[in-house]
Amino acid sequence: MNWLVRTFSCSVAKKQFMAVTGLAFCLFLTSHLIGNLFVYGGKDAFNAYVEHLHSLGILIHIAEAGLIVFALIHIGMALILYFQNLAARPVKYKKKSNAGGRTLASATMPYTGLFILVFIAIHLIGLKFADHSTQTTFDVTAGVLSQPVYLVFYIVSSIVVAFHVNHGFWSAFQSFGASHPKYTPIVRGFGILFSLVIGVGFGFIPIALNMVS
Repeated sequence: MNWLVRTFSCSVAKKQFMAVTGLAFCLFLTSHLIGNLFVYGGKDAFNAYVEHLHSLGILIHIAEAGLIVFALIHIGMALILYFQNLAARPVKYKKKSNAGGRTLASATMPYTGLFILVFIAIHLIGLKFADHSTQTTFDVTAGVLSQPVYLVFYIVSSIVVAFHVNHGFWSAFQSFGASHPKYTPIVRGFGILFSLVIGVGFGFIPIALNMVS
């Protein structure tokens, strides 16, 4: 038990927990985007994909439980680190600086993370927990994303997710000490490419729905 307490009291360990869970969510975003691409095949193709997921039964429930645990760890570590940083620097600097590699993305990570959390809650309520008894998943999704307010919110959220992932991806590798003048630019470049794919890929889903519905 002592080793667990020591681990969670170490800032480096907290960042590593955030890195692992963050990369796990990057994998989830990738698989989720690949699944959503079935929408381009039309209503039947998308519903067939959803039915395939449901046929996995307990495996899906295990995956969902794992995502919840990872989310709690990620959010918990982020909150602890955020308040520790506030306590270490109770008075804000009069002049902000980008020294030490601090960027707009890194400075706004807590806020983009909070925005994503709100988006996930609204997204689950509107889609996953909606009434599917009289409509297919495709019809529910198309109906929700056809609402102007939700459409704008969804596209903005896709951009925020991409912005959050862009910084989080390469900083995850830094948390494990994998920072090297030769390889860091490659990781950064891949992170930018990945975030663009995520942002554009999810952002175009409503357009695809309108094209095939």
